[in-house]
Amino acid sequence: MTRRTIFFVSDQTGVTAETMGHSLLTQFEDIEFRQVTLPFISSVDKAEQAVRRINATGAADGLRPVVFSTLVREDLRTVVAGSDGLMLDFFAAFLRPLEGELGVKSSMREGRAHGITNRNAYTARIEATNFALSADDGGARAEYRRADVILVGVSRSGKTPTCVYMAMQYGIFAANYPLTEEDFENNRLPTMLREHSGKLFGLTIAPTRLQQIRQERRPDSRYSSLAQCEFEVLRAEAMFRRFSVPTLDTTEYSIEEIASRVIERMGIERRVHP
Repeated sequence: MTRRTIFFVSDQTGVTAETMGHSLLTQFEDIEFRQVTLPFISSVDKAEQAVRRINATGAADGLRPVVFSTLVREDLRTVVAGSDGLMLDFFAAFLRPLEGELGVKSSMREGRAHGITNRNAYTARIEATNFALSADDGGARAEYRRADVILVGVSRSGKTPTCVYMAMQYGIFAANYPLTEEDFENNRLPTMLREHSGKLFGLTIAPTRLQQIRQERRPDSRYSSLAQCEFEVLRAEAMFRRFSVPTLDTTEYSIEEIASRVIERMGIERRVHP
């Protein structure tokens, strides 16, 4: 398998370069990528250091690196463009066409993508994240009235990371409740969930995948046995059908995909945008 080195170069955290770059790299399944992030390239000296590292890597690999850049300053972009790597400059590719279409020059200010440029949006993310953590695994049940959505499912079906992601990315108040042995024995959703039936969304998962996940957490236990996973998934899905809870199979989806599908199907309005 071919192995190539990828650099994400940014004047800030590198999150934007990583996100956009990863989206493109997923289309090349037969290549192994070694990924290196070079954040906070905020001066010519740092840009030159980055170029030396890129060039040294290319010489060691015998193949030129690919460089994804979200540098804003023209002088820094010029320095990095002089490296021996293939530079893919997101700002150069998109800002100029946007300026032409909008009829105005861009501000060319660094740190706008992930800085605290909107205090209200930042505060919304913090509040939603605190809520997701306090309402994790059935906590803060008295606060379910504040929730935009309540994820329900068996243990390790993806509820917690999805709630935290929706909170941090979109300011969505997301709670989650893990179905328990008592719930399965009663064959009904708990009363406090039924009181908020319009906010419920079920997550399910293939039993074999659930077993793999649980095996890493509690190896060779009843909790991680295939029989227990099959039992819980079947009972949970039956409960979702009985109480008309919309459901998503998370087996093949990433956290980002799960969150987006929940938001779309529940018609939840994003309070903030990443």
